[in-house]
Amino acid sequence: MKKIACVIPARLKSTRFPRKILAPLHNKPLIQWVWEAAKSVRHFDSVTIAVDADETARVVKSFGGSSIMTEVSCPSGTMRLCELLQRKMIDADVLVCWQGDEPFLHEEIIGELLQSAHTDAADVWTLKKRIVNPEDILSPHVPKVVTDENGYALYFSRCPIPFHRDLQETVYYKHIGIYAYTRDALMRLAHLPTSHLAEAEQLEQLNFLYHGLKVRVHETSHEGFGIDIPEHLEKAHVLASALLTKSS
Repeated sequence: MKKIACVIPARLKSTRFPRKILAPLHNKPLIQWVWEAAKSVRHFDSVTIAVDADETARVVKSFGGSSIMTEVSCPSGTMRLCELLQRKMIDADVLVCWQGDEPFLHEEIIGELLQSAHTDAADVWTLKKRIVNPEDILSPHVPKVVTDENGYALYFSRCPIPFHRDLQETVYYKHIGIYAYTRDALMRLAHLPTSHLAEAEQLEQLNFLYHGLKVRVHETSHEGFGIDIPEHLEKAHVLASALLTKSS
């Protein structure tokens, strides 16, 4: 069995919602919710928070979490994983990137993500969910994905894909942006230039395809809830209240 590590990138000065990872959610900082959710997942051999500020490291230490300092200049969560591998600060066969603003992921969705990680020849694993809201099909804020007959990604886009010339009813899938990477894939990604496709659509996963990485996309009925702007924190309080009520 492969060794699986979970890394939680935790950027303090995020662009749209600065300091969101330390924002209080039911009397706990957001990053603590993410840490506790990840620690409850039995698929992981280790969980580490990749921080970029001493303040975050102190907060993580205060609730008993484990953190490693990474460069402030890292452009993405993926690159924080690459940095940890290059510095030999973490050792695993497969690394899951669980974003620090995703407090409501859980073991079932991680199990779906990793269902073939021990057996197939993919470089990267991710998830898709069937779109049921017609507005999501046209929304550029909802990345879509199409796959081949074996479940490997052919393309990701902010546009509706596939385009159906004859306007027949078509099934569309949204991309759920959580990734698991092989160690070798991350070591490759650390040195690859950004492709024009990834730049055009502002989707880093297009860089994986452009440079020949095999991306396995498993279907899920779940999706996370990322906190991107302050207004999302209000909805997170409602979701957190429901979780606390359910567990009590």
